[in-house]
Amino acid sequence: MLSHSLTGLKVIDFTQIAAGPTCTMMLADLGADVVKIEAPGGELGRAFVPSVQGESVTFMSLNRNKRSATLDLKNPDHLRVCRELLLEADVVVESFRPGVMKRLSLDYDQVSQANQRVVYCSVSAYGQSGPWKDKPGVDGVIQAVSGLMSVTGSAGDPPCKVQVPVVDIVTGYLASIAVLAAIAQRETSGRGQHLDVSMFSSAVALQQSALAAYFSDHIVPERIGSAAPYAAPNEAIRCADGWIMVAAYQPSRWKALCEAIGFPELLVDLRFTDLTGRIRHRAELVLALESRMILKPKLAWIEVLEAADIICGPINNYAEVAVSPPFVDARLKEEIEHPSAGSIHLPRFTLGAVGEFPLASRPPPRMGEHTREILESLNYSPTEIDELLGIPPFENQGSC
Repeated sequence: MLSHSLTGLKVIDFTQIAAGPTCTMMLADLGADVVKIEAPGGELGRAFVPSVQGESVTFMSLNRNKRSATLDLKNPDHLRVCRELLLEADVVVESFRPGVMKRLSLDYDQVSQANQRVVYCSVSAYGQSGPWKDKPGVDGVIQAVSGLMSVTGSAGDPPCKVQVPVVDIVTGYLASIAVLAAIAQRETSGRGQHLDVSMFSSAVALQQSALAAYFSDHIVPERIGSAAPYAAPNEAIRCADGWIMVAAYQPSRWKALCEAIGFPELLVDLRFTDLTGRIRHRAELVLALESRMILKPKLAWIEVLEAADIICGPINNYAEVAVSPPFVDARLKEEIEHPSAGSIHLPRFTLGAVGEFPLASRPPPRMGEHTREILESLNYSPTEIDELLGIPPFENQGSC
């Protein structure tokens, strides 16, 4: 099974919030043993709301299949434990600002001297070099500076970000791809490497086609709401009881749309005879289409349009998504028993061979839940572990 493909791979995770944890969760979902190193107060994502029985839903959604060890990187003894873990690691993923790991003597140069096979992935806002390398960044700010926010929303409205942390998530996915590629290369070279994955570069990659269009014509795109700048109609169209998304920009589908809605006159309207004209006169085109589609409810139009092989779909909210046929058929929600939060539902790992529906093998860890067993794996004695964890000897003795 694909979900077992990285079994035996050891990953040490020094990441927080979303981008880095997405990367390490992907590796964990593929079977890697991911040890998440958390400061005594827990990683920052644990403070996000909403929460269930004190456990952050955001944290739980991005940290399944991992183990958690609480280690204080300001404590020399705990830092020594981290170095021991890195000696055995196949992969290290960290998301501190550039320079932090070097100050801790946990950077790639120092780790690779003792472990030349280590694949070391640094996730940051703007990369490991350059004039902005020391700047902090979060998803919304990166959406802004990368140009993504400039093309999101409707004309005349205030700046608008994609509500879900799309830059964080795509950065995590790209980081996991880079790690897997480096592991494959290591099979022939025998050596690992230092990977530089930035949120800014990942946000640019999200806009690859749009930026290529800008480089070709040097026209700065404007916000156009739900529409695709390269095609029309390819946007939300109002019906009697809401909106549906319609993509009918190919010649055959444009003709089929005009006939399906009973408006063949649009086919001979000089403004709409080709794709370029429909894009140029998009506002008039949408008004014309809505003048007919407003007469019926959206589900009725979807039935009509699908019968004519026109690509379309309802604009669903999350409640509608969760009961939609493709969501239910793909079993994209799984139930996990968490030791603190109880029974929780989360989106499952979506990759797998045909007919596979992989489920989490471990619930998201409680803070420091596996510290003791991880120290035991490094051959620390119970007494040594108690000393590292700051447990006085008398607390470990039986009652009189």
